Amino acid sequence: MTALRSFASDNSAGAHPAVLEALAAANQGYAEPYGADALSRRAADRIRAALDADAEVYFTWGGTAANVLGLAAVTRAWHGIICAEQAHVAVDECGAPERFIGCKLLTVPTRDGRLTPDGLRSRIRGVGVEHHVQPAVVSLTQATEYGTVYTVEQVGELADLAHGNGLLVHMDGARLANAAASLGVPLAEFTWRAGVDVLSFGGTKNGLMSAEAVVFFDRVRDRALDFPYIRKQGMGLASKMRFVAAQFEAVLAGGTWLANAHHANRMARRLEAAVRGTPGLLITQRVEANAVFAVLPRRAIRALQEDYYFYVWDEAADEVRWMTTFATTEAEVDAFAEAIRIAVAGVR
Repeated sequence: MTALRSFASDNSAGAHPAVLEALAAANQGYAEPYGADALSRRAADRIRAALDADAEVYFTWGGTAANVLGLAAVTRAWHGIICAEQAHVAVDECGAPERFIGCKLLTVPTRDGRLTPDGLRSRIRGVGVEHHVQPAVVSLTQATEYGTVYTVEQVGELADLAHGNGLLVHMDGARLANAAASLGVPLAEFTWRAGVDVLSFGGTKNGLMSAEAVVFFDRVRDRALDFPYIRKQGMGLASKMRFVAAQFEAVLAGGTWLANAHHANRMARRLEAAVRGTPGLLITQRVEANAVFAVLPRRAIRALQEDYYFYVWDEAADEVRWMTTFATTEAEVDAFAEAIRIAVAGVR
């Protein structure tokens, strides 16, 4: 396998060594299938402890599955889901919410990936009119697709507005750990205590291998009763669930989950600091998690992509996204920053 110098995605990194060790240990002997095993129960308890909540926890694989199945439990086909226009559920899930739930996504333009109260209000309309999709859920991406992070107060304000209008709150936490590391507060503070009802608890982007969880808090605990059937019908039930659960237990038990995120965030800040001020390059978003967004000359982008793998976020604007991971090293960041400076200088 050829080593790839990648700043494209936090999915580009492999699995954390602790995860691989846990998988090997889980492979010993026999266990009940479909999540009925002791390891799955322990891992669910680990998530409840991390959230400081007596919540319903279900494991699945893949962020799209976690989002779509979690949203399916709290929506009907005539409902609308309000989200930022850049949200993963709107852009990068191939229309899965619309296809498998049948609901409509009500997207809101945002400057930095974060919904605002005014943006949310703009989509709460047609309530009670049978000709209109009925807004039912607000979906917040934490951290956002722009690498920005909702504060505790921002989540709370949006949740209060949503609940005051009869809407529920879903959080896409594919990068939940990066948000927690950035905010420096317990998970509970910006999830259920701030008003989140359903949570996609991400693992895959943070050193796990195809492992996600869906969490239902008190307000929607009754909706969780149907989730086992929704998960099965939605092809999200793993037969050998212990291998999903083992990964969560491994990273939550020793604090690896948060340490991974701290490192990834730190590498993004290091990269941003190294290239900020480079003539011909503009940083376009605040670096609050593990993503750096920048505009630079198209010829420089092409030159860099001869040696590095990363995504052009907005081709029309020549805006790129550089992602760091738990496995990104300081040496890799420094070498990439130097390559960026050289590439930009070469086309000025």
